[in-house]
Amino acid sequence: MRKFQLLAASALAMLPALPAAAQTASTTTAQNTAPTNGPGQEATTADGNAQAMMPGDIIVTAQRQSQRLQDVPIAVSAFTADNLAKQQINNPTQLQATLPSVTFTKTNFTSASFTIRGIGDLCVGVTCDQATAIHVNDMPLQNTRLFETEFFDLERVEVLRGPQGTLFGRNATAGVANFITAKPDLSGIHAAGEFEYGNYDSKRARAMFNLPLTDTLGIRVAGTYLNRDGYTLNLYDNSRIDDRDLYAIRGTLSWEPTSDTRLDIMGYYFRENDNRSRIQKQLCHRDPTGVLGCLPDTLRYETVNANSTLAAVQSSNEFLTLASAASGGILGRFGLGSIYGTDQFAGVVNPANNRVVNTDFRPTYFADEEQYMAKFFHDFGPVSLNLTGGYQRSAVNSRNDYTIAVERSLANNPGLAALNTLGRAGTPFAFLNTVRQTLIPNGPAAGVCQSDTDPNNTGIYGGKSLGCYPTSIDFDESSQRSNQYSLEGHIDSKFDGMVNFLIGGIYYDSTVRNNSYYVNAFGLDYASGILGAAASGGTAYFGSPFYRNNTDYYRLKSYGIFGETYFEFSNKLKLTLGLRYNHDDKYVRARNTYLVDANGTNPYVPYGSASLNDARNYNGSFVNPVGGATVPQLDFDATVAGAQPFAENRVNFGRLTGRAVLDYRITPDNLVYASYSRGYKSGGINPPVAPVFAVSSSFAPEQVDAYEIGSKNTFGNGTLRLNLTGFLYNYRNLQLSRIVARTAVNDNVNARIYGVEAEAIVSPVPALVANFNFSYLNTRVSQDKFLANPRDPSGGRSDAVIIKDVTNASNCAVIPNTAGQVAAVNGYVAAVNSGAGLRAPTAIPGTNTTGAFGICSALAATAANPPAALRALFGVPSGALPFTVLGSGVAVNIADNKLPQAPTFKAAAGIQYTVDLGASGWTIVPRADIAYTGNSFGTVFNLNVDRIPGYEVVNAQIQVNAPDDRFYLRAFVQNLTKNDAITGLYVGDQSSGVYTNIFTIEPRRYGVAAGFKF
Repeated sequence: MRKFQLLAASALAMLPALPAAAQTASTTTAQNTAPTNGPGQEATTADGNAQAMMPGDIIVTAQRQSQRLQDVPIAVSAFTADNLAKQQINNPTQLQATLPSVTFTKTNFTSASFTIRGIGDLCVGVTCDQATAIHVNDMPLQNTRLFETEFFDLERVEVLRGPQGTLFGRNATAGVANFITAKPDLSGIHAAGEFEYGNYDSKRARAMFNLPLTDTLGIRVAGTYLNRDGYTLNLYDNSRIDDRDLYAIRGTLSWEPTSDTRLDIMGYYFRENDNRSRIQKQLCHRDPTGVLGCLPDTLRYETVNANSTLAAVQSSNEFLTLASAASGGILGRFGLGSIYGTDQFAGVVNPANNRVVNTDFRPTYFADEEQYMAKFFHDFGPVSLNLTGGYQRSAVNSRNDYTIAVERSLANNPGLAALNTLGRAGTPFAFLNTVRQTLIPNGPAAGVCQSDTDPNNTGIYGGKSLGCYPTSIDFDESSQRSNQYSLEGHIDSKFDGMVNFLIGGIYYDSTVRNNSYYVNAFGLDYASGILGAAASGGTAYFGSPFYRNNTDYYRLKSYGIFGETYFEFSNKLKLTLGLRYNHDDKYVRARNTYLVDANGTNPYVPYGSASLNDARNYNGSFVNPVGGATVPQLDFDATVAGAQPFAENRVNFGRLTGRAVLDYRITPDNLVYASYSRGYKSGGINPPVAPVFAVSSSFAPEQVDAYEIGSKNTFGNGTLRLNLTGFLYNYRNLQLSRIVARTAVNDNVNARIYGVEAEAIVSPVPALVANFNFSYLNTRVSQDKFLANPRDPSGGRSDAVIIKDVTNASNCAVIPNTAGQVAAVNGYVAAVNSGAGLRAPTAIPGTNTTGAFGICSALAATAANPPAALRALFGVPSGALPFTVLGSGVAVNIADNKLPQAPTFKAAAGIQYTVDLGASGWTIVPRADIAYTGNSFGTVFNLNVDRIPGYEVVNAQIQVNAPDDRFYLRAFVQNLTKNDAITGLYVGDQSSGVYTNIFTIEPRRYGVAAGFKF
């Protein structure tokens, strides 16, 4: 019977502790789980008094001290290594499913968003800080590749919900995810290994070896390897994409010369090189007009109307005619097509399955990371010292098909045929000969040649060619290199009296180099070459032949000073007061290189040039089609020769934050607490955007005032654990991202958030253990805030005309100054467009308004200074016409809208039963888990098209354990119901047709595993 009870206790330990139980006290002692409080054997209170341990307890360092999870007056969930294995948690996507009020999704630019209580990485940009602070062994990591790797040899994972305004890292507004790696065990030689094989030809291996070198010195080495086929079928060549091929290794050296001193030195390396897809699928309700590209009503398995994209617009007959208007529109004949004609995606099928695509560009993914850190602890008696310092370097380069579709062939394109015939030496268009030789050296039928990404910004014109193909190979690349240093120390007291303290500081220095986002397409190469050759007489091309948003250099230097004081009035009542001061200094050097660079200039670059710094300038402008005035739509006039084509900016922020917690122990097993805390996340710098879009150069810091009450309870001598939490947040200057002119920029809004969370473990008999959690979350924007929705620039108004600007493919909106004059505003747009050879507005399905191709600046200039004919037409004897052009569209009020990535409901449950096979010592443990994530929105505009439906994930496994757990066999299935649920979405820029990229959970996986340990 005693053996049966021990086995049941072990089963209990396999569940997460709140949401499930954890390692036993004896196991924790053997592994020195809590090095932050030194190599001691017990959990302690703030004054250093030892706490009694119960089976199933887990030791955490959520308050930078070793404490039982049930004694911590914070909403924190913790997972031991056994917890992770039994709940099939191998990565952050699987981790978030079992946590209340937490979501996780990949995002569009090689990053991820870990959202806690509605607060996640809604800010997009290299100068944005993380809302959820990611730590490894208490060291903060800003640009970690942690979320690309798979979990292995972890001692535990702690997820703290709520702002950490005093102790952790550089501060955090959403919470902290702290990954604690396993340390050497000096008690003896240990080893463990596991091999797993599953569908998709998945092969996963993990191994660990622990070796004491002396009585005081030991080493532990662990690693993981994963290789599998792709989750996604590509119909283009019947191949699998979105595969994984990665490995990671970690080594730790520990020295414990006395029971009061310990030094841990850790090194880690991760590498991935495969065809992982950054984007799962692209959805669109196709816009037949091309003004929007995708309609703003629903998401469907259709393709964007290519005529809405920058590549199509700037290589079109209409644009090239306008660009050469001063010469009679001679370039128009070389257009690749008409914006009113059949687009390049007409008739292209987007398979109606999230796991099936049709793409002619195979994704590539490379990432690697190094981490080196040291932790030193010494107990002086009345006080102890903790020092943590380290270095981290990471790099990532990811390429994806930008449209996730295959364009129609260009072999018989009339514009290319004209270039091939007329763009030769000895003809009036001999200035196009270099363009012809570069882009179609053997004629269009042999394929069109396209730029590869190029840090020198010369692309194919500088010899950096992707190759020659029948179609345009539209792809993007997201890449960056980064490194950081940090050093943190804190001193903890453990006096016998009522008062104790913790005081510390941190310095953090991070650098990002060459953070670039490229979009490459043949249409961009073509427009760059045609325009530049025409302007220079055949010696140059315009700007870079692709779009590139480039942060050349970003430096963050930060320091913080923090402390807490603990007043233990009795063995039941305790007060915690903490303060922290943060200072952040940010410097960035960035630019946009396609046509309009960071200085607002539009240089053309000599063929073969190695840098935009060699650019010469061209004097030219568009002619307003009505009235004859010049319109500096593309500013070719500024002198840029020898100029630095970067925008530089510096900001700094300083904030004082803190917290106060009062906790009362009703009984030894029942704790209640109330807390107030203030969180802070520094502001940042927006990338350079043309002044016409009126975007602020920087955005403000976030600040949240959080109020929380909670109760942690153990009943029936451990048969039931129930933790309850309620919280209210008042949020100031929440950072929200939107896309403007192909660039992510950030705004600030206020928000109000409240919710409740419940976590429970039930074990009515020792062999049966069940865990449950539930959360309700209410989020809303709590101020009037007006923003233009890129999906629908009309703002829902029937009297607005949406304009697709034929010079830059962005959208603007024209509205009458007196609301409701639908005919008048449509007539005005028609009159201005007719002078430019463009058509009158037409109805846009999925909206209640009209749209047209046009020139936004010409419409604005004509309204401000109309010719006599237009004054007469609209009955205006003098002054401006009664129409307004809104550069980003009609702003709508997002007050009371829900925040993105914030499901109202989440719930999870798991159950397992341990079957004891008697005297043989063998056990069989079946387990099942289900997690439900409710409905949410992907953007703050909360349209129907932004909805992310709720979804469930069901996992099951059965494990057979040998005596003393020396080896085991396991069969498992994940995502039993084959759910292809969406976890997040990203809305593309207007110059890309406002498509929607989606990110999904992993498909159904099943397999077997075998492992050993000794």
